[in-house]
Amino acid sequence: MKTMYKFRLLLAAMGLVIVHGHVFAVQALSKVNVQTLVLQVNGAKVEMDAYPPTATPTGAAILAHGGFRNRKTMAEHAQALAARGVLALAPNLPCQFDHRCNARAIAELVHQLRGAETFGPKVQRVMLVGFSAGGLSSLLAADTPGVVGLDAFDQSLPNASENLGLAAASRLATETLLMRAPASRCNAQSASAPWRSQLKALWRDELIAGASHSDFQAPTDWMCRLACGETNASRQALVRQGLLDAAARWLP
Repeated sequence: MKTMYKFRLLLAAMGLVIVHGHVFAVQALSKVNVQTLVLQVNGAKVEMDAYPPTATPTGAAILAHGGFRNRKTMAEHAQALAARGVLALAPNLPCQFDHRCNARAIAELVHQLRGAETFGPKVQRVMLVGFSAGGLSSLLAADTPGVVGLDAFDQSLPNASENLGLAAASRLATETLLMRAPASRCNAQSASAPWRSQLKALWRDELIAGASHSDFQAPTDWMCRLACGETNASRQALVRQGLLDAAARWLP
C-alpha cells in the first residue's frame, strides 16, 4: 500500500493519473460539454451544471460544494469524471447552513436520476462526492454505490451526544472513500477523521501529507487560498486520482 501511494505521488508530481491501469496526463481531463439547468428539487429551485459523457454513461456522480461555495468550485472534478464516462451533476445546494436540507436535495437528485429522464436515459448507479460541508451532506444522503468525502466537515448539534456526521457514519453501510488534509481551522481540526472508526464499509482513508483545505476543490479561488492555504498541483492530482479510482470501482 505504501509503495503504491509513493508511486501515485510520483505520478502526481509529473501531472499524471492512473485510470483502469492506464496513465493519463491531468491536462487531458478537460473541456467537456456543460449544460446549465434550473430544476425544482425538494421544493426549491436549484441551478445545476450537468456534464454529460460523450457515450452512454457508466453511471452518475453528484458533486456537492462546500459552505459559502457554489457549483463552479466542483467544475474540474465534474469534467474529469465526465471525460471518463460518468454523467456528472454539480448543483448549487439550496441551504447554506442546514446540512440535512442539502442532504434531502441530493437524495432527491438521486431519485430523479433513477426514476426520470431529466438528464437523458435513467441511471441507476450513482456515486456522491462532497467537499467540506458538501461531504457531510453527501454522507447524510447516501443510498448509493459509494460516497467520497473530500476533506469533509462535521457538525455538532445542541443536546446531541455526537456530531451529525459521526452518528450517520455509524449507520451507513455504503462504501466510503475519505480523502483528508491534516487538521486545520478550515477542516474543523479534521472533523471527519473520527468517521473512520464508525464506517462499516470504509474502502479507503487517505491523509494527503501537506495538503490544504483548498486542494480538495477544483477550481479553488483566491478567497479559499487566503483563508485555508495554497494549492499544489501534485496534491490536487492525488485528489483527482481518488475520484477516478472511486468511479472505476463503483461505476465500472
